[in-house]
Amino acid sequence: MNIALLAVDRLRESYLRDGCALYIKRLAPLLPVRIVEVRPGSKIEESAALLKQIATDATVWALDRSGAELSSEQMASRLQAVERSGTNQIALVIGGAEGLGESVLSRADFAWSLSPLTFLHEMARLLVLEQLYRAVKINRGEPYHR
Repeated sequence: MNIALLAVDRLRESYLRDGCALYIKRLAPLLPVRIVEVRPGSKIEESAALLKQIATDATVWALDRSGAELSSEQMASRLQAVERSGTNQIALVIGGAEGLGESVLSRADFAWSLSPLTFLHEMARLLVLEQLYRAVKINRGEPYHR
């Protein structure tokens, strides 16, 4: 299975770039992750650009504050269920400062909230990558989670 992490804008802070690079490196042999960045603009422009990057057969998880909150174990289970379904690609979509447009949310198979807290969309990218790594380790029965 492959992961496409679609996000609005680039990471501006070096600590976020470094953190994301660390988890992408850790994930590389276990679960390939491709980062796709689209230009910031209006919510409609961002949504259109994000939708263009989603493979037609991809399972789409939209990061949205009104989505379901998952424990790490639930995240691992959900990831495993997608993998068992035969889908070979998941698109994780992170909107810009205004969030995702309705067109992206309606394309999503699942809306995921990281927390009831509000995070910078750039910070969300790092949190998503860390949770992906944690989920893979849980599913492999390896000790990172503990």
